[in-house]
Amino acid sequence: MKVKKVIQFGAGNIGRGFLGQLYYESGFETVFIDINQEIVYNINKYRKYPIRIVDNETCTEIIVENIRALNVNDIEAISREICDAAIISTAVGVNNLDKISKVIAYGIIRRWEASNFEPINIIVCENHIEADNYLRNFILNELCRFDETKKDLFERTVGIVKAAVGRMVPIISAEMKEGHPLRIWTEPFKELPIDRDSIKGEIPKIEGVIPFSPFDYQIKKKIFLHNAGHAILAYLGYLKKYVYIHESCEDITINQICQFGLREVGIALSKHFNTSLKDIYDYINELMKRFNNKRLNDTIVRVAREPLRKLAYNDRLIGAAKFSLEEGCLPIYLCVGIAAALQYDEPYDLSAQQMNRMIAQNGIESVLNTICKLNPGEKIWNLIIFLYNNITELIK
Repeated sequence: MKVKKVIQFGAGNIGRGFLGQLYYESGFETVFIDINQEIVYNINKYRKYPIRIVDNETCTEIIVENIRALNVNDIEAISREICDAAIISTAVGVNNLDKISKVIAYGIIRRWEASNFEPINIIVCENHIEADNYLRNFILNELCRFDETKKDLFERTVGIVKAAVGRMVPIISAEMKEGHPLRIWTEPFKELPIDRDSIKGEIPKIEGVIPFSPFDYQIKKKIFLHNAGHAILAYLGYLKKYVYIHESCEDITINQICQFGLREVGIALSKHFNTSLKDIYDYINELMKRFNNKRLNDTIVRVAREPLRKLAYNDRLIGAAKFSLEEGCLPIYLCVGIAAALQYDEPYDLSAQQMNRMIAQNGIESVLNTICKLNPGEKIWNLIIFLYNNITELIK
């Protein structure tokens, strides 16, 4: 019996440290696609890699096998793989979705040319609330360049399926690799909620993958609670010169600001989706325990990186704050996190340096207006400015 095959775009932390594990445990062959030729070479050399799964009490290791890899620029080879793939997934970063859309479109056309019209689903594992729409539009644009008549066929046979990635995978240092170039460290959590309504045909059974309908609650819970909480810990921790996320968790002031901020948006989620507030608070409590995973050594700068993206109007901080306002809750503690994000000045982060130039030239109002899409007079405009100017005193 032929083994079912997955095409996984992205062989980084989430690709190898999360999706690769799920596919292996589900009996799939995984073909990783990546731009990093060293990673591609090592996957093809070893044909397996170790995952160290840790929390504050336990440490186990598994070996992921049945893998191989291609460079993302090898369009012909990738398109041949897509012809008979059972599923495709992405974990490349939302800003790189346009870069993989051409090869996906070409592969789908090659699939149709081979008379394979079986539905195929693309699970989009990116930390952005609109990632699925971005990828759909990029692929459709590429398809139309080949053949404008294929749009209807695409809509019938290709599912662009939003996912909410919750597993945390830190940057792997040389010491953590322990001599194996592909070793990954991660936490035990391995659930992957996906949007049931976007699936075309039947999706193969995959360990940890849970289809939900409607999905809007799941993705907002992920972005506005998990991602927002992580960001608040990172930006406040940076101001206190901490190195690791767990240090922020152990700081009573930061911990309380984070929890209160998440409860603000939690109340809004409960009200909007008519869900149990107790369940949401339980989820927040569990998140705070997971954030405080000391063995992960998850760094402040990893979680805080690219602040301009994370301050976008529909992302984890501003999006959560606006959502809370819409549901009648003034997001004071969320705005403390936003104010801290505006102070982030990591010298090796190009996004942070761009933000700091904007603020130096035109004040924080320029970021609030052009990046956050806020306007003077909005309820949180003056609140963020006040908190920005007083953030040092607030977190003493």
